[in-house]
Amino acid sequence: MPRVYLAGPEVFLPDALAVGARKAVLCTAHGLEGVFPLDAGLDLSGLAKPEQALRISAANEGLMRSCDAVIANLTPFRGVSMDAGTAFEVGFMRALGRPVLGYTNVTADYRARSEAYRRSVPQAALLDADRPEAEIEDFEGAENLMIEVAIVASGGLVVRTAVPAGQEMRDLAGFEACLAQAAEILRPG
Repeated sequence: MPRVYLAGPEVFLPDALAVGARKAVLCTAHGLEGVFPLDAGLDLSGLAKPEQALRISAANEGLMRSCDAVIANLTPFRGVSMDAGTAFEVGFMRALGRPVLGYTNVTADYRARSEAYRRSVPQAALLDADRPEAEIEDFEGAENLMIEVAIVASGGLVVRTAVPAGQEMRDLAGFEACLAQAAEILRPG
């Protein structure tokens, strides 16, 4: 059964393991084995924070190397863009030559989200280096062009799903659409 790495910021949810288990069940229904980043089951007790980070990174890279594809939750997290760790995982799997698929539960383009962010936050309060004179990428994508192109080059399409407010990290309709893409791409013969 093809293995699919399930990348996304759900690992930060209080019920992360339950969310991962739900996704794994959906994977099985599509003839795929879902591999959630927390599946490594690391014991990090007694380790300093930098050592914990090293162990988590190594374990997740090992899990990704063991997978045939990745499905990434691109829903904006802690800003206008996808989770930074998920972006790394997308790039890592693309560099390995594995299919990359992704979905977002926010339908607005990256540019529209960026412009709304600029309007909503006073210049002095910006926590990043964005400034009005800095160009905003505008390729009508849901995310940065490198993410979009990686997905399209893998044979998929970025799935955008409108979900009720507050369900952005829990609704799995977009994930299921990616599962159908993954099953088609990974199907033998």
